[in-house]
Amino acid sequence: MTTEPNPSPDPNSNEEFSSEEEPLLITDEMLTDHPERGRADFESGMSSFPPLTLILIASNIAVFVWQINTGSLLSKNAIIASGALERSHLFRGELWRLFSPMFLHGSLDHLIGNCFALYVLGIACEHALGFRQFGIVYFFSGFCGSLLSVIVQPGPSVGASGAIFGLMAFIVVFLYKYQKSFFIRDHRIGFVIAAWGLFTIVFGFLTPYIDNFAHIGGAIGGTIAILFQKPFLLTKVHRS
Repeated sequence: MTTEPNPSPDPNSNEEFSSEEEPLLITDEMLTDHPERGRADFESGMSSFPPLTLILIASNIAVFVWQINTGSLLSKNAIIASGALERSHLFRGELWRLFSPMFLHGSLDHLIGNCFALYVLGIACEHALGFRQFGIVYFFSGFCGSLLSVIVQPGPSVGASGAIFGLMAFIVVFLYKYQKSFFIRDHRIGFVIAAWGLFTIVFGFLTPYIDNFAHIGGAIGGTIAILFQKPFLLTKVHRS
C-alpha cells in the first residue's frame, strides 16, 4: 500500500489560506426566526414590573396588615365582619362581598402563596392584555369564583385564588388559541401551569378549608374572558 503525498498549494491559485477562521456571529434571528418564522416572540418586551400586578400585590399586603391590626383573623365572626364571602350576608344585599374576598387572606402563608402566584401569572397576563384588560379579566375571574363558591357552599371564604386561577386559565387558553401568532421559547410553560392548576384543585378536594369551587369558578371566568377580549399584545403584533 502506498500513500500519495499531499499536493502542495498552487502559488498561482487565488485561494487564500488562513490559520484561523472568522468567528460566526450568532444573531437573534438565527435563534428565534427559524423554524418559528412569521410568529412573534411572546416574551419580547415582557416587563418584570407589571404595574397593575404590583398594585394588586401591594393592596393585598396592605389589607392583610389591616386585618392583623383589627383582629379579623382571630375568629370566624371577625373574618366575616371584615368582608369575607358568606351566603347569608350576600342574600341581605351585601353584593360587594363578591369582590372583597379577593383582598382578604386567612394567614401569612396564604397571602405569600397567592402573591407569588399573582406575580408570576401577572407578568405574562398583563403583558398580553395591557393594564385595563388585565384588570377586567382579574376581577371578572374573581367574581365568577365568588359566585360559584357561594352557590355551592355557605362560606365564609377569603383569598385571591379565584382571580388567580382565572389568570392561569386565561394564559393557557391564550397560548393555545394564538399559537400561530406567537412562539414560546419554552413550550413546557403552558403544560406546567395547567399541571399546577390541576394539582391544586385535586389537593384542594383532599384538604379541608380550601375553597376549590372558587378556584374552579375563577378558571371558568378566565376561560370565558378570552372569548370576549382581544388581547392588547395581539393588536400590537398585527400593527407591526
